[in-house]
Amino acid sequence: MDDKARKLAGIKQKEKTPMPEQKAKIRAHNFKEVPYGYTAEMAIEEAWRCTQCKNQPCVAGCPVEIDIPGFIAAIQQGDFREGINVIKRTNALPAVCGRVCPQEEQCEKFCIRGIKGEPVAIGRLERFAADWEAEQGEADLPEIAPSNGKKVAVIGAGPGGMTCGGDLVAMGYDVTVFEAFHDSGGVLLYGIPEVRLPKDIVSRKTDYLARMGVKFEYNMVVGNVLTIEEMREQGFEAFFVATGAGLPWFMNLKGEGLNGVYSANEFLTRANLMKAYDPKNYDTPTWVGSKTAVVGGGNVAMDSARTAMRLGSEHVYIVYRRALEQMPARNEEIHHAQEEGIEFLLLQNPLEILDDGEGWVSGMRCIRMELGEPDASGRRRPVPIEGSEFVLEVDGVVIAIGNGANPLFIDATPGLKVNKWGNILADDKGRTSLKGVFAGGDIVIGAATVIEAMGAGKIAARAIDEYLSGKAGDWSPELGE
Repeated sequence: MDDKARKLAGIKQKEKTPMPEQKAKIRAHNFKEVPYGYTAEMAIEEAWRCTQCKNQPCVAGCPVEIDIPGFIAAIQQGDFREGINVIKRTNALPAVCGRVCPQEEQCEKFCIRGIKGEPVAIGRLERFAADWEAEQGEADLPEIAPSNGKKVAVIGAGPGGMTCGGDLVAMGYDVTVFEAFHDSGGVLLYGIPEVRLPKDIVSRKTDYLARMGVKFEYNMVVGNVLTIEEMREQGFEAFFVATGAGLPWFMNLKGEGLNGVYSANEFLTRANLMKAYDPKNYDTPTWVGSKTAVVGGGNVAMDSARTAMRLGSEHVYIVYRRALEQMPARNEEIHHAQEEGIEFLLLQNPLEILDDGEGWVSGMRCIRMELGEPDASGRRRPVPIEGSEFVLEVDGVVIAIGNGANPLFIDATPGLKVNKWGNILADDKGRTSLKGVFAGGDIVIGAATVIEAMGAGKIAARAIDEYLSGKAGDWSPELGE
């Protein structure tokens, strides 16, 4: 088939090329990645659905500015090496983004193919290109500028910090990433289950950045082991704070301190960072009840519920106070959870976690809700239905309603302004109230997505380069409240 015939076939194909995946009944009891990914033939077929439109609206929807038509055009021709190299010009973590980014709300949302059918599967094609490169052996490095001798410290080795560090090293800066944990990846490592993001992918990206010249210092809790001022004395001239939102929120319910109650942070950290998903090789202390309730409706709630099932919980419930269409989780994650047998208890809200008399969970008292007028988020506000209380029989509870800013670094950094929620105040370039200190990602905007953190890292890298090269002018950021 020639290019003209392939293009015509692609235009006629209204739906995305399906991506094969594990069957639900099998995958619900293992931690292997759910989708298998595209074959080369599938990728080329899907790539030809892209019409290479002149306006390129998909690019405007990408926080890390990938040349989407460019990498897809390369895949159309079977030039997978060129495809991945186009992506890596602006994105050092394509295998991650292709798996966990909400493309349906970003690049794919603006694809014109979505007007009369499904958008081009941009995320699946990005994943394919990254996985293809991994299969070829050691990845090609981008061009690295000569060293300029200037030292930059990145605080936090999550997606934002890794992106910023990679971009700055490519510009010629001497970059050290300081990470509180014993390994890099941040939420990619401790928060996202193996079923969505295999840990070897995160390790591969760390190795890639190290080959570029990024240095990593682990077990370094900045604010405790070191302060910003002490780092200035060591010769660091600029800083990017990317510590994320690692402080779990609770609901202040009676019984939240019982045995069998976890925050999603603790539960997923035990399962992921401490490798409870690999019981043959790791004896991780993780207790899972036979009936588990996960409170929340975001991606973290889906991750927690699917993890609980794989760790042995026989019945897993998502308890969410709004309706299904209001859930913030990705449609794909909701779909996978439902396929795997997780029960969704919608328009229901917990009031109290019940004690069995010996300090363990014996149930959760809930109340049914109905939707009222829209609240500040624009979604209809859930209103309790009087007299509708009931007891849900569970012996384990995971609270997955969000996270806030850990105050440790902020408390140890005098003069760093924060908002009423404890998030660092920064302008649109990531500049904070302290000269030379930039911040981005969840520590600034609250718990958000991996790709948003990466976008903040790219913005900060450019701003740091302007600052250290003397192009930025006076340090006078306009900080909101």
